[in-house]
Amino acid sequence: MSNSQILKLFVLQSLFTLLCLPRLGFCAETDTITRNLVLKDPDTISSRDNVFKLGFFSPDNATKNRYLGVFYSVSESTVIWVANRDKPIPGSSGSITISRDGNIVLTNGESEIVWSSNVTTSSVNASAQLLSTGNLVLLDKSSRRTLWESFEHPSNTFLPHLRLVHNINTGNKVVLSSWKTPTDPEVGNFSVGLQALNIPQIYTWNGNRPHWRSGPWNGQILIGVQDMYSVYNDEFTVGNDLPGTYYFTAPEGKFLMRFTLNSAGSLVQTLWNDKIKHWDETWSAPQQECDVYGTCGPFGSCNALSSPICSCLSGFEPKNSEEWGRGNWAGGCIRRKPLLCDRNNNTSSGGKEDGFLRLRFMKVPDFAEQGPSRTVEECRSLCSLNCSCIAYAHDTYIGCMFWSQELIDIQQFSDVGVDLYIRLASSELDGHKDKMLIIIIPIVAGLVAILICIFIYRWLMARRKGAKGKVDAKLYEAGQTYPSDSAEVVLQDDMDKVNLEEMPLFTFETLAIATDQFHDDNMLGKGGFGPVYKGKLADGQEIAVKRLSAASGQGMEEFLNEVDVISKLQHRNLVKLLGCCVEKEEKILVYEYMPNKSLDVLLFDPSHPSQKILDWKKRFSIVEDFGMARIFGGHQDQANTGRVVGTYGYMAPEYAMEGRFSEKSDVYSFGVLLLEIVSGKKNTNFYNHEWSLSLLGCAWKLWNEDNGSAFIDETIYKVEFQGEMVRCIHIALLCVQEFPNNRPTISTILAMLSREIVNLPVPEQPVFAEKWNRSHVTSSQMGVSINNVTLTTLGGR
Repeated sequence: MSNSQILKLFVLQSLFTLLCLPRLGFCAETDTITRNLVLKDPDTISSRDNVFKLGFFSPDNATKNRYLGVFYSVSESTVIWVANRDKPIPGSSGSITISRDGNIVLTNGESEIVWSSNVTTSSVNASAQLLSTGNLVLLDKSSRRTLWESFEHPSNTFLPHLRLVHNINTGNKVVLSSWKTPTDPEVGNFSVGLQALNIPQIYTWNGNRPHWRSGPWNGQILIGVQDMYSVYNDEFTVGNDLPGTYYFTAPEGKFLMRFTLNSAGSLVQTLWNDKIKHWDETWSAPQQECDVYGTCGPFGSCNALSSPICSCLSGFEPKNSEEWGRGNWAGGCIRRKPLLCDRNNNTSSGGKEDGFLRLRFMKVPDFAEQGPSRTVEECRSLCSLNCSCIAYAHDTYIGCMFWSQELIDIQQFSDVGVDLYIRLASSELDGHKDKMLIIIIPIVAGLVAILICIFIYRWLMARRKGAKGKVDAKLYEAGQTYPSDSAEVVLQDDMDKVNLEEMPLFTFETLAIATDQFHDDNMLGKGGFGPVYKGKLADGQEIAVKRLSAASGQGMEEFLNEVDVISKLQHRNLVKLLGCCVEKEEKILVYEYMPNKSLDVLLFDPSHPSQKILDWKKRFSIVEDFGMARIFGGHQDQANTGRVVGTYGYMAPEYAMEGRFSEKSDVYSFGVLLLEIVSGKKNTNFYNHEWSLSLLGCAWKLWNEDNGSAFIDETIYKVEFQGEMVRCIHIALLCVQEFPNNRPTISTILAMLSREIVNLPVPEQPVFAEKWNRSHVTSSQMGVSINNVTLTTLGGR
């Protein structure tokens, strides 16, 4: 390069620098502010993945007040954090930089400090960075230590990775606080945070008064939120990584999600829908009057489906009948008859012991105290021995909950919740029993008549068929035999719904003994519908016991469906159902125990010794067996369900999104399984960072580029089988096409696998080909999901 060219280049660079410096102080895109860089209104910086921006905004176009905040790139009006909430800057004269003492400072046109991070132990070598989580952090550049972060001083928005904190030793909390009005970011009347005393709960407060309460956290869900029983678990977490300090947080998901505490006191969950450029509301609390804290006062119960919504608990009456009749329920209720404990304390007189009345499907009262016991019977015993205990409840994961103060903020749910047992005088319970007898006697009489008719009918049918056995349900007996393994599938499409009399019934006592009272040491795993335990029967046979949890949302319909399908399907590649238990309000399934674990372990666990011997021939044999296993009834062409159950990643799109299922839904699941067997990768855990693709998308990309061999599991790849392996990928891609009509039938798939059909049609791109990846998303791409399908909240198994 000549001297003249060098001189021209120098002049151009200098001119470019001079043009840029007066306005912004820097020209390159950045997520960091340093002492040498000043951010002036209206300039912004963006997080590395361009999801969030830091800059100035006006919440109301009618005013010129300006605030410094963090907002979404796709929706700049959606502000998640505000610095100068109570001190707006008039006009666009604001600027932000790092001060000499190492703090983030916001100044106005007169160079007055409007807001500062105000860290006393700051560093002169500090910088501010906007992270991909939306968190603005002040860092010591030398040690990379975080000196301050906006997530510890949130505004009105809860995001993944932000922590609501409660230090029970000091009382310090990290809470959200509402805006004063929808257009005024000043701190409003409402706040939301974690209350970790006793059992952790989430509260919304109106000033210092509770406004809404989530109910206790049981390690899985917040048991006072009805939607959590049936909706998928958002994987919220309550933890305590420091002594006495508890936090509530949510991990980063696939969608832009936020919880906002609005100025009216509602906590609202929304998801960004990029198709219509709008935030879709998916949940809020409180949703109705019964959700408002203490609507019915002490010892009152609220039921949104009743009129009036408030009623006194059994054994209680309104404290002020006149006010109660006018719909003013705040005074609550008082006990009608004193407890024996109270009478003994006052007069030492005898009498019948107090008892407990069971209330089903309840949001438990506030101020629960956790006890050490694990069973309902132990909870009852402990509460009975303590006169100050006026109620108890039991949750599988929490254990015992006790109440000794007034019962407040009780709600009656429709079909979920916890059984609450309240202490009543024996006379109240006797009266309750008399009322129940009036209802129960006619019902029992009717049931007895029906049972007699059924017995006579079955007896006549048994005589007609020459049956010698009794029609009573068979209990498990040692030495009972079961059908042996078979390479064929036994499935009768025309069978009626499963009859529990057709299969062994285990007693609850038998299974409790076999699993050592369902001891944690025997737990094999825990799924969305409850834990699975290893057990051993009296004859030495090992079993796997699946104990369905009440919190799972799985009712008798789903229970019978699983019994129905698996009991009719005898297949060497499917675990066999040995029996079930339906006593003591338990729903338990008993399977054969698999010492070598399941196919997914053999495929996806590289440390398992059997993985090395699961070569392609064995895998292809498994494929043909599964191809024969048609679980969907042949007489069912199309059906709809309001209750979607299944494993995410294997459900066909029309089933997952709309509840429509058919034989082609099973074809989709088979296609996913086939891709997993070929690749040795699990669909629900697979993610290609380079291409931002799911397992289906990766298979499509490589096959479409005529590079299907790169998709094959390296441990089984052999040149002589390459054509057959790539053909299986081709067949799988035909199975996972978006529209059911484009997928082949099971019989066609078998013909393709056996090469009775040689030429295969060209598949379309799978609907779930891509996965959300922030590094590939720009401000024009962000969406609820890459394919813009309708987001439906469903419960997966």
